[in-house]
Amino acid sequence: MIGLTYLLALLVSIGGLALLDRRFRLAFWSDARRAGLTVGLGVLGFLLWDGAGLVLGIFARGDSPHMTGLLLAPELPVEEAFFLTLLCYAALLAWRWFDRQAALRAAHRTDPGERGERP
Repeated sequence: MIGLTYLLALLVSIGGLALLDRRFRLAFWSDARRAGLTVGLGVLGFLLWDGAGLVLGIFARGDSPHMTGLLLAPELPVEEAFFLTLLCYAALLAWRWFDRQAALRAAHRTDPGERGERP
């Protein structure tokens, strides 16, 4: 069981992001296709980055009793894909939230009824 703790923590964290996403309809609950492409392309890009770093000897897999030991490729643990998914999903949710807040502020500034003006 100890070999699954990191993967389980990542899955719980991704689940928490999904709950926030569902509650505020920011990404997958707003446009699943676009969100899937965004997260998928981000994960793919980071996996290619990791692959290049591994080939060049810049990155190396560390040993931890909290990891499964399963590899996607030599020196590339399966947990890395879930971590990158968490990273990309969190970034997408943050972007969508800040974008929505900025739109609300802009709409509030341009609403003449809010300042007591007549349209």
